[in-house]
Amino acid sequence: MTNWRNELQRFLILLGTAAVIGLIIGEISFTLVVALAGYSSYNLLQLRRLTKWVAKDSHKSDTQPPEGTGIWGSIFDSIYRLQKQERLASDYLKNILDKAQESSAALEMAVVMINKQGTLDWWNRATEELLGIRYPNDRNQAVTNLIRDPRFADYFHKEKYSQTLRIEAPGVSGRTLEFQITLFGEHEKLMLVRDVTQLHRLESMRRDFVGNVSHELGTPITVIKGYLETIADNLDSFDSRWHKPIEQMRSQSQRMENIVRDLLVLSAIETRAVPRAQEKVDLGELAREIEAHTEEVMQEKHHRFLVDCPNEIILLGQRSELYSALSNLVINAAKYTPPKGCIQLRAALDPKGVTIAVEDNGLGIESHHIPRLTERFYRVDPSRSAESGGTGLGLAIVKHILARHDSELAVESTPTKGSIFSFHIPKERVLS
Repeated sequence: MTNWRNELQRFLILLGTAAVIGLIIGEISFTLVVALAGYSSYNLLQLRRLTKWVAKDSHKSDTQPPEGTGIWGSIFDSIYRLQKQERLASDYLKNILDKAQESSAALEMAVVMINKQGTLDWWNRATEELLGIRYPNDRNQAVTNLIRDPRFADYFHKEKYSQTLRIEAPGVSGRTLEFQITLFGEHEKLMLVRDVTQLHRLESMRRDFVGNVSHELGTPITVIKGYLETIADNLDSFDSRWHKPIEQMRSQSQRMENIVRDLLVLSAIETRAVPRAQEKVDLGELAREIEAHTEEVMQEKHHRFLVDCPNEIILLGQRSELYSALSNLVINAAKYTPPKGCIQLRAALDPKGVTIAVEDNGLGIESHHIPRLTERFYRVDPSRSAESGGTGLGLAIVKHILARHDSELAVESTPTKGSIFSFHIPKERVLS
């Protein structure tokens, strides 16, 4: 502000001096025009010097400002200070970027930056090994042109990145890669890719082991159970002290048979590919069938079953799997709801699909158990589960079936007040 005042004073002094000289020589207009022309020429000259200086590379440290007086000297010095600050900030950011690039280069995981047009901006060294992408040839190439697997293109364009994608490495058989994408900035994407071949093999071995062991255990358990049932039918011929052990053996053999059956179901779901041909499933009919079956199985509890499901809802999927998932949820609710309780099965359409929920007024579940409910053999209360005859695999089966139908299980529960198990089927699978 002081510089502006000083410059205004100089300008007024110049005009005053020109006016005085004009009065002396009798040409006041001429002297004022000359003074204004000189002042304007001076400012144009300073503006030209400023333009030439700014046109130079401002990132070089030797670009000293032009010498100037008055307000122009202040302008030159202020711009020079701003240039220095900008250089320092630029060097700082460059240093951070260099460190980030150096650290990402050391990662075994591929890191890829994709712009909002879907083309490659930057990637680290591991990307070249895992995906075969080469710099600079592949820069600004569409990522779906370089990774041509249809499953990746579907995953990339749908933008449902809450789940990861596992596919074989492009051009390399026997190597499994896991893709995870995160959105940031102006619809840009950060893609992380890691080699999970060993983990994939271990999971396959685990599934094969569980499936094979379950299959092999099926026959001996069936034989043991058959003999125990025969013995139980003739308990009168045994001493009374053997009655309780025989009944316990029969009960435990039945439980083992249920566990083996559920393990086989789970193994089949995990290893079987999702069928291309989808069945049309009448949700209302399915709900009433499950209601009738549950009432028959749990008739000694005298529960009240309420079904609220419109008849016009048709789902695309596998009927047997959807029956298994819903039946597991309803029977679970019946098992852990005291006698004469209420169990509701309801479905409601919305613009994004259909929400299906099973609600009970049973014992409820404490919040810290909820994240682990779908783990195999996880027990909220081991003693309570043993009494109900549960295998600890029902919700794991539900989780896998729902994943095969583009959905996932949500749980809300309050201890002593009941629980709500729900899932949402997307509109792509709903015909109404």
